[in-house]
Amino acid sequence: MSEQLKYTVIPGGVTAPQGFQAAGIVAEVRKKGCRDLALLYSETPAAAAGLFTQNYVKAAPVLVSQEHLANGSAQAVVVNSGIANACTGEQGLADAKKMAQLTADALGIAPEDVIVASTGVIGEYLPMDKIEKGIKNAASLLSRDGGMFAAEAILTTDTNTKEFAVKLNIGGEEVVIGGMAKGSGMIHPNMATMLAFITTDANVEQNALNQALRWAVDRSFNSITVDGDMSTNDMVVMMANGQGGNNLLTEADQEFDLFRDVLLLVCTELAKMIARDGEGATKLLEVQVKGAASEQEARIIAREIAGSSLVKTAIHGEDANWGRVLSAAGAAGAPFEPDTVDVYLGDLQVAAQGKAVPFDEEKAKSILKESEVTITVDLHNGVASGIAWGCDLSFDYVRINAHYRT
Repeated sequence: MSEQLKYTVIPGGVTAPQGFQAAGIVAEVRKKGCRDLALLYSETPAAAAGLFTQNYVKAAPVLVSQEHLANGSAQAVVVNSGIANACTGEQGLADAKKMAQLTADALGIAPEDVIVASTGVIGEYLPMDKIEKGIKNAASLLSRDGGMFAAEAILTTDTNTKEFAVKLNIGGEEVVIGGMAKGSGMIHPNMATMLAFITTDANVEQNALNQALRWAVDRSFNSITVDGDMSTNDMVVMMANGQGGNNLLTEADQEFDLFRDVLLLVCTELAKMIARDGEGATKLLEVQVKGAASEQEARIIAREIAGSSLVKTAIHGEDANWGRVLSAAGAAGAPFEPDTVDVYLGDLQVAAQGKAVPFDEEKAKSILKESEVTITVDLHNGVASGIAWGCDLSFDYVRINAHYRT
C-alpha cells in the first residue's frame, strides 16, 4: 500500500457512502430478542462483484447469490443470522430464492438484483413466515442511520459489530467506501472467510470493481484464520452505485491504484476485527513474513504460522516457543533455507539463522501479555513480504463451540 495514500477515516459502515440505506430488525429466526435480519439497499442500480467460499458444500444462498451476480449488478442484500440454510436441499434453495423475491417485491426491483446471505446453524430450515414478515418490516425501516443495526443483525457468536468507512478523492470528487462484516469462528483463508458487505458511491466500471475486490480480498480476508475451518456460507460482496459523481473509473485510469489501495485498507481493517474477535480469543496475532522469494510465498507462510494451533496456544499461554513458529513456516510448502531464518516477537529477536539466541524471557513474557502480538519471520530468501492475522486459541473456544447448536 502506498505511503502517500490519502484518505480520511469517517464514522459508519455500509451507509456512509451516498445512496445506501439499511435496516436491521428482530425477526426471531432462531432466538428471541436479537436483531437477526438485515437489509441493505442502493437507491440506484449498482455495479457489483463478489467472492464466495470454495467449500464444496455450499449453502443455498451462496448458490443463489453467485447466480444473481453473474450479470455484474445488484441493488440490495438481504441477510439472516441464526440459521445458515446450508445442507437443506431443494427446500433450502427454494427458500433462498424466495428471500430474493420477497426483497424484490418490497423494494420494487428485480429478484436478480438481490444478493442473499445466511449465517448460523447448518442443517435447519428457515422459518419463512418469520423471514417474510421480517423482510417487509426491514424494508419499511430503511434509512441512512440503519447501517449500525444491519451490522448488528448479521452477527452470530461475534462479541461486537464490525464496521469501517473512509473517504477519498477520485477525479476531483469526494467518494466513500464503507463496509460491515461478521465472523468469529469457522474462519480459514480460502476465497472469502465470513460475511462481508462493502459499498461505495464511487463510479467504477464493473470489471475494474471485480479486479480491485479480488486483489484486496486476497491480501485481507484471505489472510485471516481463527480455527482452520472453512464455512459453507462465506461471501464478500461489493456494490458501487456511482452517486459520488466521479467519471467512470477503469483499470487504465491513474487513480485506479488509489481506489484499490483504499479498498484494501477497508478490507484489512474489517479482517483484523474478525481475527481479533475470534471465538474465545484474548489476543490479535499479526504474522509478518519478510525476505521471501515472492509475495504469494510470504503470505502462504504467514497464514500457516497464524493458523498453527501450537503457535496459537503458545501465544495464549504467553510462552515464547519460537520453535513452533519455525516449524509452522516449514510446513507451509513454500521453499526456503531454514539456516537463514530470523524470528522476532515484537522487537525481541528470539532466533537467528534458524537457531536459538539468548533473549530476555521476562521481556518476551511482557510482549506476549499484550492484546496485540506481532511475530516477524525474516527468511533472507528474497525481497517480498506478506502479512496474516489470527488470534490465540483459548479454553473458551472449546466451550463456545461445544454447545453452538444447543
